Amino acid sequence: MKLFYASAIAITLFFNSATSFAQSKSLFNGKDLKGWHADVPEMDKNPNARNPFIVRNGLLVSLGTPGGHLITDAVYKNYRIEVQYRFAAKPGNCGVLVHASKSRALYDMFPQSIEVQMQHTMAGDFWCIEEDITVTDMETRRGPKEKWGVNGDKLRRIKRLSKDVEKPVGEWNKMVIECVGDQVKVWVNDVFTNHGTNCTAQSGNIALQAEGSEVEFRKVELTPIRKLSKD
Repeated sequence: MKLFYASAIAITLFFNSATSFAQSKSLFNGKDLKGWHADVPEMDKNPNARNPFIVRNGLLVSLGTPGGHLITDAVYKNYRIEVQYRFAAKPGNCGVLVHASKSRALYDMFPQSIEVQMQHTMAGDFWCIEEDITVTDMETRRGPKEKWGVNGDKLRRIKRLSKDVEKPVGEWNKMVIECVGDQVKVWVNDVFTNHGTNCTAQSGNIALQAEGSEVEFRKVELTPIRKLSKD
């Protein structure tokens, strides 16, 4: 699959109704992956490849391999998403991608998006994937300006503001991401970790990664908002 599934409605009506604000919606029903679709390149090539996204014991699980993404069918804007997650066996890598659009835009794997990193000891970092975002102290947190970019070997990682925010492996972490207009804010375990402005996208699908490590999710909840929370 080279492109995301077309959505009949560009932005879900859940976010267009004036009466819907402050009403939360779970994106995971605890039973199956209804409302999501997987984009896993290996599954295109190998009919015996496993789907790395499953439901187990009421949890949404990313098995880590083969690499790919679990993507919402719907497109969203102006929202808060809360995910509660833990690495099942050992610390590793994963991420929540916001404003996702074109699939396999980078390295024939990653959708065009802004990634909010979940990798252990780096949770809350931004990664620019064919989209860009601005933060304070940009050169300190991203590196020399002449090397910035959104693809290839450019400097795409923007380091978080806070350190040592993750729980020990096996314990549940909470990540909250707010996207309003061209801004994105992130908290990990209630600690403010990042704030980006001038984002080059303001809406899109939401995606979870399979990127080498088994990760369990017990909550994926979306709430429409009109403004960002204070730090």
